[in-house]
Amino acid sequence: MADNSNRPIIIKRKKVIAAGGHHGGAWKIAYADFVTAMMAFFLLMWLINATSEEQRLGLAEFFSPTIPLNRISGGGSHMFGGKNISEEQILSRSGRGGLPTQLTGTPGTEPSEDRAFRLQEKLAEVEDYLMGDGGESFLTDNTKKHVVTRLTDEGLVIELFAAEDQPLFVDGTAIPMPIMEDLVEIIARASEMVASDIAIEGHVRSEPIIQRETKVWDMSAGRAQAVRGMLQSDGVNPRRLRRVVGHADRELISNKPRDVRNNRIEIILLRE
Repeated sequence: MADNSNRPIIIKRKKVIAAGGHHGGAWKIAYADFVTAMMAFFLLMWLINATSEEQRLGLAEFFSPTIPLNRISGGGSHMFGGKNISEEQILSRSGRGGLPTQLTGTPGTEPSEDRAFRLQEKLAEVEDYLMGDGGESFLTDNTKKHVVTRLTDEGLVIELFAAEDQPLFVDGTAIPMPIMEDLVEIIARASEMVASDIAIEGHVRSEPIIQRETKVWDMSAGRAQAVRGMLQSDGVNPRRLRRVVGHADRELISNKPRDVRNNRIEIILLRE
């Protein structure tokens, strides 16, 4: 029988890991992340519901990029299709990035985008003064209920609309009521804060029945013309009045064609 006393002895040890009842604590981290994400989501939904359309547009503009992009090809005959700075007499703007600006006068001339931004601020300031968002309002409680303002791509739209118990014009005519004269006077004073041109648009509600000779066109245009005359009487330069339009009942703001809310005048402080 062979001697196996010198054979190496191999000892095998098994390591047993006793796991926790719920497989450790890693699930708690994942659950905490999930709860945090859900809380942030519901907070975001609440903020969206609590803000106005103008505030949401302001937030969107704040986070939008401000560096302009050139969408037009240079089309030059030099290297890479362009020309050098000295040949084109352009001056690079420092501090803000973007594309070079054409030199049309002395250095430091305000670019068109800066003028547009300053006008945007002025229009927002007019809106604050009218509606009292800045703490002071030109409008009284009685007149404020007839006014809605909104900033659009065209400019600041000041909408004056009638109420059931308080029309702005004598029914069926273009004769303004005293409250309409007060509203136009306030808007004339507020328009002095900017040098923008002004557009006036008249709207009326639909007639009760279809008539062979409708009066809605003449009435809407006549009311817009009456507002033009009041603005000029209140000191607005006639050269600022760019257009006066009557839309009849073609642009109703209410789902009910006969709703008195459709009787309205829109005074627009236009952008440049």
